[in-house]
Amino acid sequence: MKKTVSTALLFSSTLFFAQENSSKIKASFFEGIVVAGYVDHGAFINFTGPNISFNHKSTKVMLGMLPSLRIKEDKSSGTKNSAITPNLGVGIAAVYKKIVLQIPLYYNSKTATQNGNWKVGVGLGYSFR
Repeated sequence: MKKTVSTALLFSSTLFFAQENSSKIKASFFEGIVVAGYVDHGAFINFTGPNISFNHKSTKVMLGMLPSLRIKEDKSSGTKNSAITPNLGVGIAAVYKKIVLQIPLYYNSKTATQNGNWKVGVGLGYSFR
């Protein structure tokens, strides 16, 4: 029985590796993608950072970190924060040929009036690769 199972596994793995496969999983530090979008009553511009991606033909799906500039007016009275702040988000992006659709998540830290929470956004961008 063990010989039969071993032979079947060896044969199936040989067939799997013998076929040409256009899909692949890859890790990278920079993808050459710029995205602009909307999150939490403001905008963001980000550049796809370190990620893990899955490629299949002309489509790529990525999960990774998003170094960003968030643009949001501080509407509080008294002292105000800058309208443009650096931020690091996480998210998933789908690239079809050169067009990118992204779903980022950004964390808003706790303040005197609000608890800390994650905000989901949406963005559209371009891949330079």
